[in-house]
Amino acid sequence: MEGFKEADSLKELQTFVKDNDLALLYLYGENCSVCHAVLPQIKPIIESYPEIVSMQADVQKLPNIAGEYTVFTIPVVLLFVNGQEVMRFARFIEKNKVNEQLKKITEALKG
Repeated sequence: MEGFKEADSLKELQTFVKDNDLALLYLYGENCSVCHAVLPQIKPIIESYPEIVSMQADVQKLPNIAGEYTVFTIPVVLLFVNGQEVMRFARFIEKNKVNEQLKKITEALKG
């Protein structure tokens, strides 16, 4: 799937979230048509916030990710600030709502 850096393990995702102040995860499934349709729509929005670093992971290849991040449906967009989840969008992801939330969160952090 063409997108952000691909995680190879749950540990890699956990380290990524811990090591970055603003970490966004895109969790998808290889056989999920919605997942493949959503990413090209939200990727440019996410990339317009250079302070946010992003990673993606296939929950079908790494099923322990679903348990760790309480994922019941895919795709899921999760944003972590200093290791704490502050935003979650799942399944039917509206790009305008993602943009609004990212804007609010990044502006709040700038103070």
